[in-house]
Amino acid sequence: MLRASQGILGMSLFGLHACRKKKKHTLIASPQDPQEDTLSPLFFKISLAQWSLHRALRAGEIKNLDFATKSRSFGCEGLEYVNSFFKEKAKDMAYLKEMNLRADAEGQENVLVMIDGEGQLADADTQKRIEAIDNHYKWVEAAHFLGCHAIRVNLAGGVDPLEASKAAVDSLHRLSEFAKGSNISVLVENHGGFSSNGDWMSQVFSNIRQDNCGTLPDFGNFCITKDENRNCLEAYDRYKGVKQLLPFAKAVSAKSYDFDAEGRETTIDYMKMMQMVKDSGYNGFVGIEYEGKKISEEAGIKLTKDLLIKVGRQLS
Repeated sequence: MLRASQGILGMSLFGLHACRKKKKHTLIASPQDPQEDTLSPLFFKISLAQWSLHRALRAGEIKNLDFATKSRSFGCEGLEYVNSFFKEKAKDMAYLKEMNLRADAEGQENVLVMIDGEGQLADADTQKRIEAIDNHYKWVEAAHFLGCHAIRVNLAGGVDPLEASKAAVDSLHRLSEFAKGSNISVLVENHGGFSSNGDWMSQVFSNIRQDNCGTLPDFGNFCITKDENRNCLEAYDRYKGVKQLLPFAKAVSAKSYDFDAEGRETTIDYMKMMQMVKDSGYNGFVGIEYEGKKISEEAGIKLTKDLLIKVGRQLS
């Protein structure tokens, strides 16, 4: 059953608290390259996706509360959290307050929360889908308390593309209506299955009417089907897909996997991607999301940031 509190966020636990006032920041020069990042303005801001540090977080080498300090050390401006790294803290006001304090202390802006593991919003089973929608409400409230502008959700669980599209539209409508009162946007990332098909996503968003619902185009994640060993069997053209998602974008994810000796990403043409981002009129946060395995997470984050700045300067 949908919660009776839907749309009445002001009466919820977190709705009683005003949204944290966001600070305006300029790009922070990294300790390894002082002053370099402030030489010329970019048409976008740089945030750090927490998934870039997932191996260190899972190994206990760093904790969720260390994220703001790590982001600051790379010279990033914003934080893109992943809910699985503070899974049991969605309603823990003291913990969320500490997250805010850490972000403020490091001059970081809380940008969004990526939601995984709360059910499938395009599930063919209506009851399971309704339960998944309900599971996301607490993260809307947590994102509101943190001063984020959005949550990222997944449109998984569909079997038939047309039926999955209808289910996805209904889920996004319900969730966006709930989030409207908290000034939170509900964003969908291309994240496997039907959502990695740009044509399918375009069909879904052509039927979305809420202003606080949009996309989070990811430069990677265009594998539609995988085998049992997670090798990609069917992939969508990444450039076509990003171009199709950009008209609805309220965030952008700069995925990276590997780099050559000149610092270029070996699988993604960043100049082509960022040219499309600029041409779309988008000028918000671009989140670093390093997913490679050949070099350390920290090295991958630094190389991705350097590449974004290099390309961004050329385009600016």
